[in-house]
Amino acid sequence: MRETVTTVIYAILIALVVRTAAYEPFNIPSGSMIPTLLVGDYLFVSKFSYGYSKYSLPLSLPLIPGRIFFTEPERGDVAVFKLPEDNKTDYIKRLIGLPGDRIQVINGILHINGQPVKRERVADYVFRNDGGTVRQVHRYRETLPNGRSHFILEETDFGQADNTGVFTVPKGHYFAMGDNRDHSRDSRLGVGFIPKQNLVGRAEFLFFSVDGLAWKIWQWGSTIRFDRVFDGIE
Repeated sequence: MRETVTTVIYAILIALVVRTAAYEPFNIPSGSMIPTLLVGDYLFVSKFSYGYSKYSLPLSLPLIPGRIFFTEPERGDVAVFKLPEDNKTDYIKRLIGLPGDRIQVINGILHINGQPVKRERVADYVFRNDGGTVRQVHRYRETLPNGRSHFILEETDFGQADNTGVFTVPKGHYFAMGDNRDHSRDSRLGVGFIPKQNLVGRAEFLFFSVDGLAWKIWQWGSTIRFDRVFDGIE
């Protein structure tokens, strides 16, 4: 009994260390990052990418002042962070604006420091909504000033967040947007700037993806998205 208990304790401690210092699993509950991430995706986030803060620890224990071993995020990173309004809820978005940047959206086109970001139309994104109806949405490849590119969806260029004022990103903060531009609550709408202390880590790769409820194991044969398993995240 003593050996069994000791083994379990060691296993828990090892898991906590890995989860805190290396990689933590997350799942995607909403469609704000479609087409990059889908509802039902499970991914690993590297905790060491941006260094560590109290939000790297279980229960956000206040044992780390500020942020240590900090490495500046790159524009275009898909990152998990704690929502600034409550410092508890996990959000995942793409980091578009770095400290000092001026961010604006004009007729659906992202502008960074006064320059429009390149956006080219590609094949429409086809999906089936909750009601079973097949829909097509305009899909674009967006290329950021540092050369990193990714796909975004835009149903319209005249939606609520398709024309904004200029957001000047403060020192030590970031501006985040969802890739599903017309269906994302992000720094344009309500979330605001992301303090660097709130960064949890960078999304690295998917390890599982299911089009349905993951606990329904008997349905995995038809619901697992095998083509997405172990995919990297651009």
